[in-house]
Amino acid sequence: MAQIPMISVPLKATNEIDWIHPLKHYIQHTYGDDPERYAEECATLNRLRQDMRGAGKDSTAGRDLLYRYYGQLELLDLRFPVDEQHIKISFTWFDAFTHKPTSQYSLAFEKASIIFNISAVLSCHAANQPRSEESGLKTAYHSFQASAGMFSYINENFLHAPSVDLSRDTVKTLIAITLAQAQEVFLEKQIADQKKVGLLAKLASQAGTLYSQSIEGVQENVTKAIFEKVWLLMVQIKANLLNSMAHYYQALADDDANAHGVAVGRLQAAETLAKEATKGASSFPGFVPPSSNLQADCGSLLVEHTKRHLSAVQEKLKELAKDNDYIYHQNVPPEASLAPVAKLPAAKPIPVSELYAGQDIQRITGPDLFSKIVPIAVTESASLYDEEKAKLIRAETERVDLANSEMAASLDYLRLPGALQVLKGGFDHDILPDEDFRTWCDDVAGHENPRLIFETLRSERDSTISILDKCSQQLDMEEGVCEKMRSKYDSEWTQQPSGRLTTTLRSDVRNYREALNEASKSDSQLASKLGQNQDVFDEMRSAAQHGEVDALFQRVVSKVHNDDISQILILNKKSIANYENQLFQQELEKFRPHQTRLLQANHKQSALMKELSMTFNNLLQDKRVRSEQSKYEAIQRQRTSVVGKYKRAYQEFLDLEAGLQSAKRWYAEMKETVESLEKNVESFVNNRRSEGAQLLNQIEQERAANKSAQASLEQERLRGLMERMSMEPPPSSPPNPADSKRPTPSPLNFNNNVPRYPQTNFAGQYQVPTSPPPSQTQMPQYQSPYNPSTYGRTPGPTSPPPTQTSFGSAAGMRPGPTSPPPTQTSFGQSSRPYSTYGNPLAPTATPSQSYVPPGFVPPPPPPGPPPLGPQQTVHYGASNYGYPAQQPPPQQQPQSQADPWAGLNAWK
Repeated sequence: MAQIPMISVPLKATNEIDWIHPLKHYIQHTYGDDPERYAEECATLNRLRQDMRGAGKDSTAGRDLLYRYYGQLELLDLRFPVDEQHIKISFTWFDAFTHKPTSQYSLAFEKASIIFNISAVLSCHAANQPRSEESGLKTAYHSFQASAGMFSYINENFLHAPSVDLSRDTVKTLIAITLAQAQEVFLEKQIADQKKVGLLAKLASQAGTLYSQSIEGVQENVTKAIFEKVWLLMVQIKANLLNSMAHYYQALADDDANAHGVAVGRLQAAETLAKEATKGASSFPGFVPPSSNLQADCGSLLVEHTKRHLSAVQEKLKELAKDNDYIYHQNVPPEASLAPVAKLPAAKPIPVSELYAGQDIQRITGPDLFSKIVPIAVTESASLYDEEKAKLIRAETERVDLANSEMAASLDYLRLPGALQVLKGGFDHDILPDEDFRTWCDDVAGHENPRLIFETLRSERDSTISILDKCSQQLDMEEGVCEKMRSKYDSEWTQQPSGRLTTTLRSDVRNYREALNEASKSDSQLASKLGQNQDVFDEMRSAAQHGEVDALFQRVVSKVHNDDISQILILNKKSIANYENQLFQQELEKFRPHQTRLLQANHKQSALMKELSMTFNNLLQDKRVRSEQSKYEAIQRQRTSVVGKYKRAYQEFLDLEAGLQSAKRWYAEMKETVESLEKNVESFVNNRRSEGAQLLNQIEQERAANKSAQASLEQERLRGLMERMSMEPPPSSPPNPADSKRPTPSPLNFNNNVPRYPQTNFAGQYQVPTSPPPSQTQMPQYQSPYNPSTYGRTPGPTSPPPTQTSFGSAAGMRPGPTSPPPTQTSFGQSSRPYSTYGNPLAPTATPSQSYVPPGFVPPPPPPGPPPLGPQQTVHYGASNYGYPAQQPPPQQQPQSQADPWAGLNAWK
């Protein structure tokens, strides 16, 4: 069954305005602040108004948009005077019924228009609810009441209406209509729940009365061409229909109460009103004006509902009249003599403050956009409030200090609590420590645990030893490779032996190891000291405890100091005249419970001190006091002994802490020195690898050139022999230029046979150093690396600096070939050719500039092999120098990329 239609109020329309520039101008000239700091807040307010203009009229989202903007207007009004003299903004709104524009500079006009639209949206939302569902009934009931509450707020707070829709007469009429519809919705819910007919009659009577009261106001507005005439027809139909329903349900109640004649009379009255309602519904126009905000099928729905009710009334009247005529024979009173049906109001206007009851208003309205701006008057009032708080604190402080001084004087006079400890003999269990002991414990607890420091030192030492082991391995590996290559190539391997070049580096490694061993002994001494006193240190650390004093008073002071009522002052700025004193007293009342507790504590303290004095005086008369005095003296001696023990432990702790800190610094410096040594070792090894690779390449080229020269000599010898054995004279021909310079076979490509050393890329980080000469002055030896008393005084051994770039060669030794720079990763012949010593027929190439590390002198060419004999032949096939060919044999094991022996497997 379709639901009966309801009236909803149309919304007011408005023009666009600009909040940004007027607000910025006022902030700059009045508050003297930078307006750009509030650019975002101004833009947000402007955007809220734009969103409000497009708010939907049949949803809670539209209501929330309007309420959010209205909430910000209320907060804005506390800080900015929006009128014709200050922030001048013209607000233009169109009448909801006549559509005439009205413009004002008053912020009150803007707020009243927003509230009117909130009420209109609530009425539209309620009218469009599906009331066949329980949730729709509840929403419609609440929304109609809320709409009436918003209209009531306009009626009470905006007395001088600038437009017709905001006038008091119009607003009162709208309040009556929305309340009548809320009452009607509640009646529908009770009818659906099949409540008692007596209750339904009272609810219907109240709804009919509200509709009847609104007819006069609607009639007047229709006469003034404000409301549409269909509103008047609908209100009249609803008034007759609801009054008829009230008589109908009351007749049923009377019939149940055996008042059969009265029931028939009420049904006759209900029939008369139902006929009037049906007549009005039949005359309702089929087309309703759009400005009326009614649905298109409103007339047909009214006819349907009125006819259905009239049929039910007539049917019941026929039944009860027949029963009365044939059975009860009671008199039927005329309609005028019937008592009016009692009324039960079930709807009332919901105030604005209860519109969002149970919901988070802050979430709907958003934060205060201009909370950072505090008006000057509010700042002055806050200063006055701070003075009131200061008075309160001074008064309470004076009371607390007085009570404390009285208690201290009384305890000092009674020599408590020290005397009490003597009397009860409790010193063996509860001896109070002195301030020195507290200081020692706090100092021990405040330092890092020595065991953690020992762990750090152990980690630093292990790391340093690991670096030294790595340096030794690298030097041993480089020396082994050099000697194996010398063993293979004999005198051709002219690279200087590593033993003399690494003397300084190996000496540094040995010295650093000795220094670390001595440091370990000092560490052991510190660890022994820690082990002897560890239990005492733990006791002192656990004894460092902090107690609470005057906690109650401190909480009061903190609460008072953190109290800020600036926002409360702003919110109450316009509500009360001369409100400061009243508001201050109201806000200071929040501290009353704390003041009461302090007062009670003072009274209780005074009573306890009196009782304590009496009890202690009685106790002093006891004869056991003298015997306890002797016990006290013995305990004091024990106390002195224990304090001395902890004092010695504290001194040991200070010594241990100083030693550990010095050890930390020593190990840090030693690690830096060893890291510098590691860089020197790596640089030396890299240079030796590059030098060896270049020398190996040169040896292979010389051997290939020597083979080519022997082959040429053999060919010349055979050609001469053939010429002597020939019977023909030699032809006279010009010499062939090509014979004077015969081509020689190119040396074999040994690029893939160069030993593959592990590459270490130091490019771009620091200069690659080389090994220092053997004659370099040795670093000073350390007799004692460190001890707890000499940390930081004697510098540790240092490695040659990383910036040293060469290691000189030994005197009298034959220098080897020049080492390439460490950044070179290959030694091909195409980019950097080398001279072919011992081959006079080989073409001479201009040597290109190559990296020559300082300290090394290129050696003279090695002696060439003896000339080939007549029976010797030259083989240009595979070379048997111990380097793997391009395709290794299947049984050869693959070499690791970091294997320093790569390329020497066949020789091995």
